[in-house]
Amino acid sequence: MKWVVKITLLALIIGALAGGVTAHLILENQLQDREAIIKDFYYTETAIHVSPHHIRKAMDKGESDFILVDLRSQEEYEREHIIGAINIPAYSDPEHSAYDQVDRIVSEFAALPKDKDVIVYCYSIPCMTGRKVGKILADSGIYVKHLGVGWNEWRYFWTMWNHEHEWNVTNVEDYVYTGSAPGKPQVNLNSTACPIEGGLGC
Repeated sequence: MKWVVKITLLALIIGALAGGVTAHLILENQLQDREAIIKDFYYTETAIHVSPHHIRKAMDKGESDFILVDLRSQEEYEREHIIGAINIPAYSDPEHSAYDQVDRIVSEFAALPKDKDVIVYCYSIPCMTGRKVGKILADSGIYVKHLGVGWNEWRYFWTMWNHEHEWNVTNVEDYVYTGSAPGKPQVNLNSTACPIEGGLGC
């Protein structure tokens, strides 16, 4: 009978140790998975999103290593758009999307220069148009970035995303254009946009 008690105690001890080790491994895996998810999130965010400060600074410096693409309808684009942006509409008019025109959208993006970052924007920050077009393009092996603000924030909420010290020294009118042409940003060597240089800049 003593051997039964000993075997039972031994089984309990081994079971407790195995359970502890298993629980530890599960928690360790969950922590690693959580950290990997967080790391992937930030890699994705910084790979896809482009700060409007960065773009404004690039405009002020006369840089041309990127192409801004306005996804709104041609009618809305011609009324006003971010200066320098071209129009590849994902809307046939302000009320109707053109998501079914996949071949046209893909071919127009495919024709853009390959040596420049292509940055899309649509109506607003939460607008899904840029994300939907981005998926359509990615399915065809074309990869675009997203401007961190949409047209509405750029045009009507200038002080929302610009730094407070820039509110009185910048004018949104200098960064919008009317008509079917993209327009050309004016070089401003005294720009206060994104004074931080390097990879951790704005």
